[in-house]
Amino acid sequence: MRNCLHFGRLALAVALLAGLSTAASAQVGRVGGMVKNDAGEPIKGATITAENPQASPSSVSATTDDKGRFSVIGLRAGGWKFTASAPGYDPESGTIRVATVGAPNPPLTFTLKKGPGGALAGLSSAAAKDLQGELAAADADYNSGNYDGAIEKYKAVLAKAPGLSALHLQIAAAYRNKKDYDSALASYNDLLKVSPDNEQAVVGIGMTNLEKGDLDAAEATLTQAAALPNPSREVFYDLGEVLFAKGEIEKAAEQYQKAAAADPTWGKPLFKLALVELNKGDKAATITAMEKVIAVDPTSPEAAQAQAVIADLKK
Repeated sequence: MRNCLHFGRLALAVALLAGLSTAASAQVGRVGGMVKNDAGEPIKGATITAENPQASPSSVSATTDDKGRFSVIGLRAGGWKFTASAPGYDPESGTIRVATVGAPNPPLTFTLKKGPGGALAGLSSAAAKDLQGELAAADADYNSGNYDGAIEKYKAVLAKAPGLSALHLQIAAAYRNKKDYDSALASYNDLLKVSPDNEQAVVGIGMTNLEKGDLDAAEATLTQAAALPNPSREVFYDLGEVLFAKGEIEKAAEQYQKAAAADPTWGKPLFKLALVELNKGDKAATITAMEKVIAVDPTSPEAAQAQAVIADLKK
């Protein structure tokens, strides 16, 4: 009877999330900025890629204009990693928390340096420019949902410039959007062959296995990622998601706690910890935990969900 009671409360939590997902997904934000070289000159045609494994889509791209300016739109609230790259330059990355529409996001400025590490540095300027155009076309296909076209174009660029190995992440993301999980796993493993410690690839494998329904493989992969030096908050959160899906609620809570400790301002793991209290049937503790989500991350989709759960519990 105890297990049945817990399952019922867990089902309630899932139902609440499903009912609120549409409203939460409508909350999107925009991040703008510019890309320049170390002489302060704007770089035209640079690619900006925003990545968040928890969002859908998990990767969004944009290209700079004549003045080096860019704008990435359609981003859900949360932590996003932004990477700027351009032919003949070493890429540069940074992570910020994105707020939804109605709250300003700070502009990003990337300063790229020329050097032998540039993925396209060995190409002529004309060839590099052509590849940049092909990348922009691939990004456009991806962002419009034409995943087959994007995959074909990304692979064509990768064949000409193997140094752009990070494109395997974009290819894998496109396959995941197509629900072609085996091909996505192959793409992540292709990246690990040249970059064995790439956390994004390891996490991607874990989440792909979760989407595929292979929970044991997902747990094994994300446990491996958690053992890497300085694992990100997403690793702990994703491992918690897998354990939660397996019904190992207490173990999941341990991982959510680690994710919350890694970033005390992040509402997602705190919301899941509140759902753990809901699963236990502790109404007072659930309300307190939901209120913490709202206090810590008030503009997040999780805060909106927490408010709805509190209102439902107080009826």
